[in-house]
Amino acid sequence: MSPKQNQDGENSGDVSRETREKLEAYHALLLKWQKAINLVSAGSLNESWERHFNDSIQLESHIPESAGILADFGSGAGFPGLVLAILKPELDVHLIESDARKCEFLRTVSRETNTPVSIHNARIEDMDGQIKPDMIMARALANLEKLCGYCLPFAQENPALEMLFMKGEKASAEIEEAQQKFRFDLEQFPSQTDEAGAILRLKNLQSL
Repeated sequence: MSPKQNQDGENSGDVSRETREKLEAYHALLLKWQKAINLVSAGSLNESWERHFNDSIQLESHIPESAGILADFGSGAGFPGLVLAILKPELDVHLIESDARKCEFLRTVSRETNTPVSIHNARIEDMDGQIKPDMIMARALANLEKLCGYCLPFAQENPALEMLFMKGEKASAEIEEAQQKFRFDLEQFPSQTDEAGAILRLKNLQSL
């Protein structure tokens, strides 16, 4: 099922035809490249619209209008950063991924969908000072404590930094663990694609 379509395959109106065509081209490339490199888990491939595309699309409503520069840490196959770059072309999106083969996939999707993004084949720790994002996102990358550690240098550079992290059923435990080392303002939203999942929105990140 394509993103934001109903069971009959009709467009629900939440994305334009042009956007949907770009996402469908992205999906076709994902299926093609998955045969050669492990972009997503094999078990999720048959449900990739819901598990990966729609899961990423739901973050669009959590991006404030004031955001200009978005960084996707550990972008992997481009979820959620590249999907959001397709949905919101006005954003300056930076995809940070240490795996060179995955970066080549991201470049291919960017080129074939005519979606401008900045792709950094680098470790997150090496990006400090190279970009100044307004918002950082991460999906299936690390526990919240480690994510806060990754984001802290960027928060120190930009006190207005906001973070969106997609978490599963262990979200509450991860929050408690992270609060042992970091102070932050937190909002929590239910995931629209995972009954046990949550979207965490962090602001004012500081170390204790």
